[in-house]
Amino acid sequence: MLATLEGIRAAALRIEGIARRTPVLDLAPLLPLHVKCEQMQPIGAFKIRGAYNYLARLTEAQRSRGVVTYSSGNHGQAVAFAAQRFGIPAVIVMPETAPAVKVDGARRWGAEVQFAGTTTVHRQARAEVLADERGLLIVPPFDSLPIIEGQGTAGLELVAQVPGLRTVVAPVGGGGLISGVAAAVKLSDPSIRVIGVEPEGAAKMSTSLAAGMPVTLPAVKSIADGLMAVRPGALNFLHVQAFVDEVVTVSDAQIVDAARLLWDSARIAIEPSGATSVAGVLPRLADWAREGPVVAILSGGNVSLAALSALTEVSTIETS
Repeated sequence: MLATLEGIRAAALRIEGIARRTPVLDLAPLLPLHVKCEQMQPIGAFKIRGAYNYLARLTEAQRSRGVVTYSSGNHGQAVAFAAQRFGIPAVIVMPETAPAVKVDGARRWGAEVQFAGTTTVHRQARAEVLADERGLLIVPPFDSLPIIEGQGTAGLELVAQVPGLRTVVAPVGGGGLISGVAAAVKLSDPSIRVIGVEPEGAAKMSTSLAAGMPVTLPAVKSIADGLMAVRPGALNFLHVQAFVDEVVTVSDAQIVDAARLLWDSARIAIEPSGATSVAGVLPRLADWAREGPVVAILSGGNVSLAALSALTEVSTIETS
């Protein structure tokens, strides 16, 4: 079942007053590009939209069990934040390589943090064990209709915020953001171009589209720690097939250049995953901008000052 405009609009009502209606900044005259600043959400990333929508749809009896999720960081922070608002316990399973800023963020909202391996597979397995042992309810990070519809609220906002919108570009991890945004945008105006961007070293969606079905990568490697899922969600894959015009890949060097550009041109501090959309749009920006407004979604800004400074040197995180 694919997301609908009715479902996304209902999600927008649920998250009103919780998730911010983030601004869209025009980077002209330096660049013919708009950016939607999801790094300005309360937990520093778009993930609050889907996580809160998911918990808000549960019954009180379901929520009272407490929740557990598995996350590279931002979804975990979002679930922790939402759980605190509902007054329920939350356990977040993160990779051993999770940035400290994301770990600290989840703990700030009162969640218990556990660590498991380096891939989504490791984290999911640990979360399932905890759910069985403690009776917790699992909140999936991306492969879920309530999550997708929650993330799609960013697309609804974009259509209203940018008159004449022609192109939307979003990063691709497990696929929750691109699925929801693409559904919202395409169901509002099918003529708007929607592009997904993922790291070359974690090209799970591109590989899956080429194969015609979700594919699990044997290993992933990228500076973009938030986009390191080894496999797209099955439901996310169907949304991308239905609503996304193209998925492109970018190198770590391009991601670093995009993060630098955002800092130099607009003093926007962004994590590598959040800059990936800008990295993907730059090679074709001039051509697309001639057709009308282009918007890149900055998905998150959970980066320490030290890590932001270190982006002057390309480094990678490797998992297998």
